[in-house]
Amino acid sequence: MELKKNPKADVGRNSGLYFVIGLFLVMLLTYISFEWKTYDKTNDYDISMNVEDDLDEEVPMTEQIKTPPPPPPPAAPEIIEVVEDEEEVEETVIESTETSQEEEIVEIEDVAVEEVEEDVDVPFAVIEDVPIYPGCEGEKGKGAKAMRDCFQTMIQKHVVKNFRYPEIAQEMGVQGKVYVNFVIQKDGSIGSVRMRGPDKNLEAEAARIIGKLPKMTPGKQRGRAVRVPFSLPITFKLQ
Repeated sequence: MELKKNPKADVGRNSGLYFVIGLFLVMLLTYISFEWKTYDKTNDYDISMNVEDDLDEEVPMTEQIKTPPPPPPPAAPEIIEVVEDEEEVEETVIESTETSQEEEIVEIEDVAVEEVEEDVDVPFAVIEDVPIYPGCEGEKGKGAKAMRDCFQTMIQKHVVKNFRYPEIAQEMGVQGKVYVNFVIQKDGSIGSVRMRGPDKNLEAEAARIIGKLPKMTPGKQRGRAVRVPFSLPITFKLQ
């Protein structure tokens, strides 16, 4: 029995190519259908505002007010009268301040200048006449060294006599040395007292002792009373 089909004819030989072509056409149609847009017909509209012109009323014209012209200037007098000034004006005479050789020069007497005393502080170690503590008057004829030694001895006796240890400092166990600076003024009084120590209570006691110093004969430098600063250490020591 003979075969009616041509063995050379292969129907499925190009089926893959046809499938790809068909698939491409389908995707192309799908894309065109999604991207296809339709637009409505546009009409040309006049978007300008239809404003009726209602300003048809007549505006009255402002009448111009005519002002009268200014009066003419008065006519000049034909005859000009001259009035004489009878008042006399005093002339101002400016005198020269320059002196001539004929003028006498008056000599000015010497002006007395008063000397102003300045407060000068002279240290105790270099002053000519040291302050005299009450009781040291007898040492005056023995020289400056004897006067200084007597002054310092009397100061030490004063401190020992009036010394009193503060109770609160004893309870707290506070001790140390208080350095006292004061000035013997030009009238012999004590001033400008300053203290520096380890405790306020000790400083207060030192100030109390210095406050009991008597008035002294002021120190002198070149025969004039001056201020004399003096330093004194006071030792507070517990037994």
